[in-house]
Amino acid sequence: MTDVEIFDKVKEILIDQFDLEDDEVKLETNMAEDIDADSLDLFEVLNRVEDDFDIKLAVAEEIVTVQDLVNKIKEQVEAK
Repeated sequence: MTDVEIFDKVKEILIDQFDLEDDEVKLETNMAEDIDADSLDLFEVLNRVEDDFDIKLAVAEEIVTVQDLVNKIKEQVEAK
């Protein structure tokens, strides 16, 4: 799975979860500042990511930007 495929899926999840427009989600998008995601929001996103990608993600504190999330997913997908 490529970075672009992962990003596209993450983008779809974030757009759905936060009712965002397509152009509001970029790799550099800050989850807290740009999307206004609190810890519960991030927990819900991570649960959905785990289900959609069939992976387990550890700590949410390490995820600040969409790029961080894409990197974490990629690590887990490649480790399978």
